[in-house]
Amino acid sequence: MQLVRPSSLEEFAALGGEPGDQALAGGTELVPQLRDGLIHAERLVQITDVVPRGVEGTTIGAGTTLAELEHDAAIPEALREACRLAASPQLRNMGTIGGNLLQSTRCWYWRLQFPCRLHGGDVCHARAGQHREHAIFANDFCASAHPSDPAAALLALGARVRTDRREFPLDVLYRLPTADDRRLTTLEEGELILELEFAPPLASVYLKAMDRKRWAFALVGVAAARYEDGVRLALAGVAPTPWALESLDALEAAEPLPDNAYKVELAQALGRRAIASVSR
Repeated sequence: MQLVRPSSLEEFAALGGEPGDQALAGGTELVPQLRDGLIHAERLVQITDVVPRGVEGTTIGAGTTLAELEHDAAIPEALREACRLAASPQLRNMGTIGGNLLQSTRCWYWRLQFPCRLHGGDVCHARAGQHREHAIFANDFCASAHPSDPAAALLALGARVRTDRREFPLDVLYRLPTADDRRLTTLEEGELILELEFAPPLASVYLKAMDRKRWAFALVGVAAARYEDGVRLALAGVAPTPWALESLDALEAAEPLPDNAYKVELAQALGRRAIASVSR
């Protein structure tokens, strides 16, 4: 395996984005997957010098670490709290916001390399198997639950994404997998997230229910952000992608599996608390 380190976006583009390339930033997601054989790489492209890092006004460099966002007073509280609750201090010090948004599912069937639909198979093993931590929305083809807390916060904050090729709202970054296309994002081969821009809220909050008090993935996470036109809600841990809600009434459309119906009640309770918090 080869390691290359371009010093600029121009040098990165000159590499050509070969199919065997994998972009490496903090490495907290990529390195374990390489170790476990979940993904393969012929060449690692270290993008530390390519992707912007830091916060300028309402713009966040994709190379900014979760720890840096957690401690930046200019960042809305929902995103700060989502970063604070996302992982252990060691991982937050290394993991970048760009990489966090692109995390792979924590579904154990996918992680254990069962021939599930995300691996190209024709069965979602979670639907008939153990699915307590899985999706309650859009779970018919794949019941995996998106693991990113900051993604839900940024969705509620109306974030936009700028890559090395285009700019679009955060919700456009994600897609539900289908039989014709098993991908969970809309990024093209070799496309890099460079920056995120958020809309400053009047108030915001992120609440998270976990099996452990700290350093666990969300059973349900709820981000709420209040703007002049009302409160925006987004959920983590309930669908294969971060999930926006028009209102808490939209939870009535959830289709939980037999062992995760409790997530609907959790989302309702956290949602009421979140709305009350930002409406004071």
